[in-house]
Amino acid sequence: MAKVALDQEECIGCRACVEICEEVFGFDEDEEKAYVIKPEGGPEEEIQEAIDSCPTDCIYWED
Repeated sequence: MAKVALDQEECIGCRACVEICEEVFGFDEDEEKAYVIKPEGGPEEEIQEAIDSCPTDCIYWED
């Protein structure tokens, strides 16, 4: 089963993923970076939309 992952080093803190799928993504105000709250996933369509919307392509599926 694929899990969602996020490379925080590449994240620019745009919050697009959080706005699209707050069930899976959170935002660290101190670091100004997004992070994965729920790696096992959630609504796949919303996660894929977040992946497609990420300007730095730092969100991805991993096995």
